Amino acid sequence: MKNCLVVDDSKVIRKVARHILESLDLSVSEAVDGQDALTQCEAAAPDVVLLDWNMPIMSGMEFLQALSSAKMTARPKIIFCTTENGISHIKAAVDAGADEYVMKPFDRETLESKLSIVGII
Repeated sequence: MKNCLVVDDSKVIRKVARHILESLDLSVSEAVDGQDALTQCEAAAPDVVLLDWNMPIMSGMEFLQALSSAKMTARPKIIFCTTENGISHIKAAVDAGADEYVMKPFDRETLESKLSIVGII
């Protein structure tokens, strides 16, 4: 079973994402910010990270930058999941290493499509 790490400071978003991801037969873990996510990735890299942009302590972009120098056996696929929808934000996320980008609020079909694009399902 593939593992997804949901990184978002909103408990509601984490709960909604978990429900959708588990319905797609993915194992789900959660992180409340980028630092928490980085610690978890270094301990056991997930297959994919669903990553919020704006978070306290360490933002999604700061997490991506830190992930590039983290010691892991395999780099997870990164799907940015955010309300930031400007083309400059999307380009910055992809340039920083994001594999895909999804807008909040998202639904099962959208998330399933993005997971398929990155080869997780």
